[in-house]
Amino acid sequence: MFTGIIEDLGTVNDINQEGSNLHFTITSTVTHELKIDQSVAHNGVCLTVVAIDNNEYVVTAIQETLDKTNLGTLKTGDTINLERAMKLGDRLDGHIVQGHVDQTATCTRVKEEDGSWYFTFEYDPALSNVTIEKGSITVNGVSLTVVNSKLNEFSVAIIPYTYEHTTFKNLKAGDEVNLEFDVIGKYVKRLNELRN
Repeated sequence: MFTGIIEDLGTVNDINQEGSNLHFTITSTVTHELKIDQSVAHNGVCLTVVAIDNNEYVVTAIQETLDKTNLGTLKTGDTINLERAMKLGDRLDGHIVQGHVDQTATCTRVKEEDGSWYFTFEYDPALSNVTIEKGSITVNGVSLTVVNSKLNEFSVAIIPYTYEHTTFKNLKAGDEVNLEFDVIGKYVKRLNELRN
């Protein structure tokens, strides 16, 4: 369980393929606090730490994860958003985030506006995911509030702190991002489907 409040930026140092799996070697300032078997969200994707060596650690993404996320597009040298799992009893500063990406989206527009930024994303409506105005959405692991919600498109407003301390500063139109829709909204939607 995560909150969507990014803790650190990691750097992809190496990517190794083994069968259909990809092993990512990541450098981070929080590596020294990690343990093997610990869950860490990488651009919003919950992955398990399988090895640690000094300031580097390794996580593995299986084919299903690669099919549903943007992790397969990562290259050596890329920067990613990192968040360790929340501790029971901590404040929930973002919203309830599972680290289970629902689908990807494409950034269609970045607009700077008086010291903040608006990012617009378009996603495939065939998967029946929905956003609501002022609802929660997780974009590459960052807990955000939806503005301008449409059928298969939404925007988010990014404050300077979030822009500087996440990968949003590197995001441009055409880039693919991971989306995790609000878990409560997903349950409500599913219950309504079962009633009909």
